[in-house]
Amino acid sequence: MTRTNVSTDQLTLLSLKSQISSDPFHYLDESWSLNISVCHWVGVTCGSRHQRVKALNFSNMALTGRIPRDFGNLTFLVSLDLGSNNFQGNLPQEMAHLRRLKFLDLSLNKFRGEIPSWFGLLHQLQYVSLRNNSFTGSLPSSYFNISKLETLDLAYNSLKGQIQKEIGSIENLRYLNLDGNKLIRTIPPAISNASRLKLLDLSRNSFQGSIPEGIGNLHNLNLLSIEDNQLTGSIPFTIFNISRIKVVSFAINILSGNLHNDVCNGLPILKRLYLSRNKLHGHMPTSLSNCSQLQILSLSENDFDGRIHSEIGRLSNLQTLNLGYNHFTGIYVLSYEY
Repeated sequence: MTRTNVSTDQLTLLSLKSQISSDPFHYLDESWSLNISVCHWVGVTCGSRHQRVKALNFSNMALTGRIPRDFGNLTFLVSLDLGSNNFQGNLPQEMAHLRRLKFLDLSLNKFRGEIPSWFGLLHQLQYVSLRNNSFTGSLPSSYFNISKLETLDLAYNSLKGQIQKEIGSIENLRYLNLDGNKLIRTIPPAISNASRLKLLDLSRNSFQGSIPEGIGNLHNLNLLSIEDNQLTGSIPFTIFNISRIKVVSFAINILSGNLHNDVCNGLPILKRLYLSRNKLHGHMPTSLSNCSQLQILSLSENDFDGRIHSEIGRLSNLQTLNLGYNHFTGIYVLSYEY
């Protein structure tokens, strides 16, 4: 790479502007002028020390275009937000030169091609969102070398293959969203080593096998969703010991077995429990009435039987109760949705 300076930054941004085919609100047309310092252009922030471009925020500008190859010349870039636009094409490999990058949001665009493995070279990355694009290929193992990574959101792409066991080695990972892809095989037990996870969403893939018992060791989880897969076996009881969890969804799988009678005894702030469309059986646990914060309880389309216990009426915060298409006996409780 050539030696860069603020003039290089300006030329690079002009190159980006030349690749913008549609700017309906004229954000760039009106402000990106050679008569104004690049540090005062719309969407551009410079560092106070070197006056180099430090951050770009073009989110929600309805821009259509591509990222040019010389984009990698923005070597002082720390934050890049292109979210909610219409950027297209592949990401240029030259972006691997953005070694200071900490924040990267390319969500809700039309990027395509294999998900870049060279992101693994950007060791300062803390936040990566590529959700709602058209990336393909498998989850690169190089991502597991980014020790500072806290958020990895790859939801709603076309990623294939399996999650490698090294996923548990990202020690600072707090938010992992792989919802809406084409991932297969089993969920690696090593995922339970990512002990700081607060959100884990693996929904709408093609995972098989059982839910790893170790997920119950993720004591910082607020949300756990693995709905709409092909999971079998029973729900590990350890999951109901995650005291900080607010949302649990295993709906639309092939899970069987009883729902443990102590469910909710260790979940003081659970707000939503989705278990519908499985093969769960047995009686409805009376301990469900201990989930005092519960707002949504969905147990429909299973094989539950027995009576619907009256203690369920103690759930004063309940807004949605779905119990239909089971084998309950006695007085039938209609399902209401508000």
